[in-house]
Amino acid sequence: MAAGTGVGLATTTDGPTPAPGWRPGCAVDCPSAGASATPRPAPTRVRVPRIRVDSPLTVLGLDAAGAVEAPADFATAGWYGGGPVPGDPGPAVIAGHLDSRAGPAVFARLGELRPGDLVQVWRGDRTVSFRVTGAVRVPKDRFPTEAVYGPTPAAELRLVTCGGAFDRRTGHYRDNVVVFAVADTPTDVLPHSAAG
Repeated sequence: MAAGTGVGLATTTDGPTPAPGWRPGCAVDCPSAGASATPRPAPTRVRVPRIRVDSPLTVLGLDAAGAVEAPADFATAGWYGGGPVPGDPGPAVIAGHLDSRAGPAVFARLGELRPGDLVQVWRGDRTVSFRVTGAVRVPKDRFPTEAVYGPTPAAELRLVTCGGAFDRRTGHYRDNVVVFAVADTPTDVLPHSAAG
């Protein structure tokens, strides 16, 4: 993406928003009012060996239009903090820029990922390994909101960036690239010391 355009998630006119009826932090089951919620360990880093990504994670919220904010730093990915923590049930979302005026950004090679590729996310209590199951490039006006944000019974991960042609008139890429991944079996959840 060009400088200042976000990841296609932050703009008010072409960014995806969570699915209708979806509430932040409640991708699968919400605690009832008054129920005590266990503090969730925030993810701190994402690593994608095949495309040489090793990035700290910032926490992303929603902008005034209800779209996911873009990371402020083009070299850093961001986790959407209103959704599941990677490794918990539901689809966790991590977004990053494709490029900037200075060159490639953190998710410049995201579209190169293939089924079976490894994605690791460090969180406060452990490192969770995911395996890519597929990827799509879609026009922003046909963003697969339900497939990205809709509830899932298992721990899943979505990696999102821009793609396709750059529209100089609007200053935005026309498409989004979305990579889908599922958590490996529990035996592949590594404590921090084993993850390296």
